[in-house]
Amino acid sequence: MATKIIIGAQWGDEGKGKIVDHLSKDADFVVRYQGGANAGHTIKFDGKEIVLHLIPSGIFNGSAKCIIGNGVVIDPNALVDEIDEVEAFGSDLKDRFYVSGSAHVILPYHKILDQVREKSRGKDAIGTTGRGIGPAYVSKVARVGIRMADLTNGAALEKMVRSNVTEINKALTHVHKEPEIDVDEILNGLNPVIERLKPYICNTTNMLHQAIASGKNIILEGAQGSLLDIDHGTYPYVTSSSPTAGGACVGSGIPPTSITNAIGITKAYSTRVGNGPYPTELFDGTGEKLRKNGAEFGATTGRPRRCGWLDLVALKYAVNLNGLDQLALTKLDVLDDFDEIQVCTHYEINGKKTDVYPVETGALDHVKPIYRTFGGWSSSCRDAKSYDQLPNEVKTYISFIEEYTGSRCSIISTGPGRTETLIR
Repeated sequence: MATKIIIGAQWGDEGKGKIVDHLSKDADFVVRYQGGANAGHTIKFDGKEIVLHLIPSGIFNGSAKCIIGNGVVIDPNALVDEIDEVEAFGSDLKDRFYVSGSAHVILPYHKILDQVREKSRGKDAIGTTGRGIGPAYVSKVARVGIRMADLTNGAALEKMVRSNVTEINKALTHVHKEPEIDVDEILNGLNPVIERLKPYICNTTNMLHQAIASGKNIILEGAQGSLLDIDHGTYPYVTSSSPTAGGACVGSGIPPTSITNAIGITKAYSTRVGNGPYPTELFDGTGEKLRKNGAEFGATTGRPRRCGWLDLVALKYAVNLNGLDQLALTKLDVLDDFDEIQVCTHYEINGKKTDVYPVETGALDHVKPIYRTFGGWSSSCRDAKSYDQLPNEVKTYISFIEEYTGSRCSIISTGPGRTETLIR
């Protein structure tokens, strides 16, 4: 029995979808444990491509049961659309797909609040996707949230929605000078999706406890990345949940004592979407080349990603924060035609050199990255069928990452396809 956590070790968009898809062929359960439809996990197989936002990335490879855990916030309309899309790809979700009744619901007023608040921040905007994720978590913490199980209780659901909308309309009209929300429109829009989702809603925590007792193999799939964690990321430019290892237990109901290992996903360089500090960001032709080679545009929003060299100070922080005993290094092929490759090994802050990642608010705004330069390999990593076949320069680069972080690169992704994956 193994329970593995798959964690983004950067700012998200590291290629978690491909790695979960690859590993899921040997899994009995794949569980999404946090975030919402702001995450996009891209899967490519058999010449096809699909972007999953809520349904776990294990749905297409093997026969694992796929669960949306209690830590996720769910837009019911987005989930129904995704169910239709997955079924159109030929996957039967019957007896394979389950949704925690304890997961909180994103309603239209959450999206409105998200967009209004971002607008009011002006130049200090966080850079959210505007999909209502943050306000849904606010409702959850304020104990006025609506959970998936509540969707099956008509009278109670209507009472809760009407109460919430009454309070939100006060803020919209008096504070933000925005028009009121029509509560009847929200309720009427929910009716058809509730009927579609009812068969999937259940007690997934109990299901997972039984799976552990039966010795099943479980994968816990995170969204976003460690550096966007609400507690440990680049606050306030973070997501509203915990993508880290601790969040996996909270968002699934699986106890920490059942976790066997944690695998961190990192690109061979780095990217970030949205606002916030990013020490190794490149604003020159090199950054543009990384963006072009890596097709670095958001899977959910289409926004161009900010690109830069690999930041080992930040990566080692993620390794220590999550207890990552393995790394999956993705998009190595993006670096194929670079003459030189740099990695950040230290920060200079106020004239002092350090390899400690600063967590104080604003500290990263004053960082000057210190780089080490490696020679490029000027050949295609995608031609390698095993780790030994990779160019020597690649293996030198990987060895340095392992030595610096203390975590082994056990999975090497040399392209987007399933077969372009090297296992050590």
